[in-house]
Amino acid sequence: MISTFNCGNISKKNIGKTVKINGWVKKNRKLGSLIFMDVYDRYGLVQIVVEEKNKFFKSVLSTTVQSVVSIEGKARLRSNPNKKIKNGDIEISLSSFEVLSNAKQTPIIVDDVTDALEDTRLKYRYLDLRRSPIQELIVKRSQYLHLLRSFLQKNDFIEIETPILSKTTPEGARDYLVPTRNNNLFFALPQSPQIYKQLLMVSGFLKYFQISRCFRDEDLRSDRQPEFTQLDMELSFVSEQDIMSLIESLLTETINKMFSYKIKKPFMKITYDEAINFYGSDKPDLRFDIKLNEGNNIFKNSKCKIFQNALKDKKVIKYLIIDKEISKSDIEKLRKYAKDNHAFDLIWISYFNNQVGGSIKNIIEPKIVKEIFKTHKIKSGNIFVIADKLKIVNAALGAVRNELGTILNLKDPNNLKFCWVTNFPLFEYSETENRWVSAHHPFTSPTEKCLKTFTTNPETAYARAYDIVLNGYEIGGGSIRITDPNLQEKMFEALKLSKSEINEKFGFILEAFKYGVPPHGGIALGLDRLLMILLQTKTIRDVIAFPKNAHGYDMMMSSPTSVSEKQLNELNLKIKK
Repeated sequence: MISTFNCGNISKKNIGKTVKINGWVKKNRKLGSLIFMDVYDRYGLVQIVVEEKNKFFKSVLSTTVQSVVSIEGKARLRSNPNKKIKNGDIEISLSSFEVLSNAKQTPIIVDDVTDALEDTRLKYRYLDLRRSPIQELIVKRSQYLHLLRSFLQKNDFIEIETPILSKTTPEGARDYLVPTRNNNLFFALPQSPQIYKQLLMVSGFLKYFQISRCFRDEDLRSDRQPEFTQLDMELSFVSEQDIMSLIESLLTETINKMFSYKIKKPFMKITYDEAINFYGSDKPDLRFDIKLNEGNNIFKNSKCKIFQNALKDKKVIKYLIIDKEISKSDIEKLRKYAKDNHAFDLIWISYFNNQVGGSIKNIIEPKIVKEIFKTHKIKSGNIFVIADKLKIVNAALGAVRNELGTILNLKDPNNLKFCWVTNFPLFEYSETENRWVSAHHPFTSPTEKCLKTFTTNPETAYARAYDIVLNGYEIGGGSIRITDPNLQEKMFEALKLSKSEINEKFGFILEAFKYGVPPHGGIALGLDRLLMILLQTKTIRDVIAFPKNAHGYDMMMSSPTSVSEKQLNELNLKIKK
């Protein structure tokens, strides 16, 4: 029963020899007295020829597309080669035939191109995965993960699995909780293996990694799933630079080995403040050099009330400038992006043929517009301005910048622009909780400058944290950890955790730190997101074998689902209507 060949490796050297293959029927057509059946597997496709006098002729003719068959016959040259496939000059003259599994008509077209909607494809994902483009993505994912493992093992890392059933801890997103039958207690699925990997450093393993499954109950988008895979790492006796250098070597070596991109190191480094100030985002897309410019100094000379009132109210004016024309429909799109990010509006100024145009053409002084273009050494183009509170200006103009990159076709998918973003704020203020919360997680070490002040001045505290960004996506992040038990307790207190909460949630790690803990740090790379970029897919779902849809629903398994009253009773749970 085992194939002597796969469908993709039959070649001219097999001419005249009997071969046996197993696979799926892709096409089955009768032309005159001959049947031509295409059989495929994940390695390729081969044509089977059956003459009318063959005893299997009727059986082959009645075999449906996508049925699983076993074929035996002699390999021979095709009279009309198909140059589009690898072994398109070979065919098999049938001598033995068996249908291993009949297939009914499929609900989606199982071919390189299908017209099925995404939810239908996900419902029948096992069929969608038979399609070469999707199957190839999953195979390449496997190959890339192998390269990552090989690199880390070569560099003396130890792969260690950590528990999936864990403890709920504050790590920035809602936990998925797992009820148990024991005294109304709950496990939590890990948002990351954060505490376990730090304890592995206490255990003396020095270099740990894991390709780990993580779970976060948060709003979804094209680059996010409720369960995802990350390359998780932790190292002892390291600095930020040690970790950055390691990751740069890992990405450069593995990407250059497998893909046509050519990655060079070192990667660019910018601080969080620089990223926000110049790009309006802590994950800037550096494939295009459009920056946010400070506009207070130049627009203070304008009599335009929009700018006068903004400066009077101590607001900030910033602008983007491009040397390209842009359509009115695209300008409306940009206005929407600005408003969606809480700006009152996006001011648009055009300058072509020495003529000022745009939304404030009748009230803005031409000399100010000319001065801006002269400063940037641009002869003509468009300016986009927002005047508001600094946080709103940066976020809204950053969103406009990002969309401009798309509109102007500046986001070349073949151009990989990595950068490190460093010196993140240690805390961020939560309006819902009315308190300061960890920007990353509570195990992140403050910088040396704010060790003594982070509890009293949380708004000015910075972290020894770093993110790695690629083409506008955060693909990883990490930090140097707190290893002093007293400092760790201060951090918990700064987060307004009570003594009992600290002891209940983190008592075990504080206890572990009393027995000798090395200085350590780590990082986690989001593998699904990284592969989405490297394989140039439109969504993270294409590089995951069985993903959830855009609403976090598993179309194939029809989950999540309700559970029976009996199961709820066993767990002492009751659904609130």
